[in-house]
Amino acid sequence: MPGRHDPTLRQRRLGAELRRMREQAGFGGSQLARLLGVTPAQVTQVENAKSSVSADRLRTIAAVCMCTNHPLVDALAAMASERGSGWWEEYRGSLGTPFLDVAEIEGHARKISTYTITFVPGLLQTVGYATSVFTRAIPPLPLQAVDARVAFRLQRQQIVRVGAVPYSAFIHEAALRMQFSGPRVLTEQLGALVKDSGNPGISIRVVPFNIESLPGPSENLTFTEGPVPELDTVQIDVSHGHLLLDSPAQLASYREIFSRLDSVALPEDESRELIQSIKKEIESNG
Repeated sequence: MPGRHDPTLRQRRLGAELRRMREQAGFGGSQLARLLGVTPAQVTQVENAKSSVSADRLRTIAAVCMCTNHPLVDALAAMASERGSGWWEEYRGSLGTPFLDVAEIEGHARKISTYTITFVPGLLQTVGYATSVFTRAIPPLPLQAVDARVAFRLQRQQIVRVGAVPYSAFIHEAALRMQFSGPRVLTEQLGALVKDSGNPGISIRVVPFNIESLPGPSENLTFTEGPVPELDTVQIDVSHGHLLLDSPAQLASYREIFSRLDSVALPEDESRELIQSIKKEIESNG
């Protein structure tokens, strides 16, 4: 089991799922080590993603832990067999790990859903809008850092623009009216949303002001679906990065939130009409 100094998010998730599997079987690390014929340190290294695990060894661990969830085991075995790296690794060293983690999650997703309240989701932002968002960081970022973040964001967008991954964007009406660099940047962004709404792989639905209450927390959310429900992930934006949630209880809670969003958001055609009307309103006031 070769050692790792800087495991990827995907490798860390694999180790976390193996730990969860062991705990659900009621085994401690030392007990599982005895059953596998390895040292407790080796079990810890695998669960902390500091050591790799082969697909065959993973299936042995699953059998010893009496895991009968065969789709999950198959999905984990596929993760253990992955080789190579994604395009986002080109940015390692120039962007922080949180940026790379987001792209890695999206790059392996079967479906992506977002809910944004304060800004248009990154996967749909124009160059001008994204630049405005990043230039408003406190403390200010150097121009080179802003350019790198914008370029990275645009490259992330390709996965949904080419239809590789279905994408559902729930956007609160507040985000459609929030201005980062004046009306010109915003109207350009709203026009891009109208255009994107015609992409068959992209669903854009507006959560209007006139609903009774917010259907969930006030943070910006991303829900990415994995090959099996157990490997779904929730990302919550916070002021200094993001939080990643993947426990069964957390995933169930956020599935309910997105179900509520689906029930209160305007249909796609009405959402398109509202975006167009807000665009015209801003243009007339400008």
